[in-house]
Amino acid sequence: MPTVLIIDDNAAVTIALEVLFSLHDIASLRAASPEEGLELLGREHVDLVIQDMNFTLETTSGEEGVALFREIRKRYPDLPVILLTAWTHLDAAVELIKAGAADYLSKPWNDERLLTTVTNLIELGQANRALNQRLQRERKAKRELEQNFDLRGLVWQDPATERVLTLACQVARADVPVLITGPNGTGKERIAEIIQANSQVASGPFVVLNCGALPSELIEAELFGADAGAYTGASKAREGKFEAADGGTLFLDEIGNLPLAGQMKLLRVLETGRFERLGSNRERQVKVRVISATNADLGAMIRAGTFREDLFYRLNVIELRLPPLGARPGDILPLALSFLRGKTLHPAAEAALLAHGWPGNVRELKNVMARASLLAQGDVIKAADLGLPVTVAPAPDTEPDRDAIVQALARAGGVVSQAANELGLSRQALYRRMERLGIARPT
Repeated sequence: MPTVLIIDDNAAVTIALEVLFSLHDIASLRAASPEEGLELLGREHVDLVIQDMNFTLETTSGEEGVALFREIRKRYPDLPVILLTAWTHLDAAVELIKAGAADYLSKPWNDERLLTTVTNLIELGQANRALNQRLQRERKAKRELEQNFDLRGLVWQDPATERVLTLACQVARADVPVLITGPNGTGKERIAEIIQANSQVASGPFVVLNCGALPSELIEAELFGADAGAYTGASKAREGKFEAADGGTLFLDEIGNLPLAGQMKLLRVLETGRFERLGSNRERQVKVRVISATNADLGAMIRAGTFREDLFYRLNVIELRLPPLGARPGDILPLALSFLRGKTLHPAAEAALLAHGWPGNVRELKNVMARASLLAQGDVIKAADLGLPVTVAPAPDTEPDRDAIVQALARAGGVVSQAANELGLSRQALYRRMERLGIARPT
């Protein structure tokens, strides 16, 4: 049951509020002075404070209430406080609202309005605590990953990326093939490097073959090598990628481009560790960890007869699905900053980056930041320097309510600039509205 602390020297006021709240399943604590209120806050869990502004007889200045409010804010910055007084001074109200007061009500109060405000603030506080707890868990998980594994300097912040990294590190030491799926430019090779760096063959070679960058007639020679005269232009014997990767990891990017003949030979190597170079009858033995990646729908290719089903299941012992950059927005600003050359981002540029869909994923973001770094006048990159499409913000009269802000912050993983962009506000405007509504800033 949520608990409200009422700090007021008038017993009639505290009793009336206690009765009102008890009818709506809200517990109450009472204190007759600022000192007693602060003492109760130090030993009891409280979800919200309702405090008077004057505690000494014949005093109407509100100075005692201001001092009490500032002390509560100092000790408990996230605790919502409603100010309640028979002597309403507009200037004082405005100043305290700016300082973080949740509301400022006059005596006699309106029960319905007061109850609505209290209920909303309690629900908002609970949502904020849940959000902060989730953010703390995510930060702890990030620290543990960075401390326990070699992440090859990967820059990331989004929970979706964390899930992929966690699984990648879990399977790294298992001697099984891994298939990494996801759109082009999402960083699949970086994930493969992390698996290699944390595997039992971390000291071995890490060899990369992009199956989509070679003509189909040359892929087999690249994979398995070729003896002299095996094909036109093969004037001398050459080592293939499997031989080069012996004792380490072979990363096969765009595996869906491997022709059927090569697929059959690859399956045999995965099953036996043996192969022959093109033009040779001599079997060779290797020990290679295979990681493959694709942006293709291998299931559709199997149905179309262009990809072997048995090879798919052999490669897909563990599948890591790397989402597009647009689906992990928490990574956008950290990545953008990592691509800058000693420059910073204007808040409007941050909003533009977060609003863009990034169809080209991390590769596109890197190119945008490289171009902006060259074109920007000065050390601050502005929105216009990015060259991204301009998005139209919602009409200014549609201010988001508490629920909308809390939900936007949750979707943004606590990234205020991202939530502000979604809500059509500047970051500063969102901060001001959060303060007015008693929403704690994510830490």
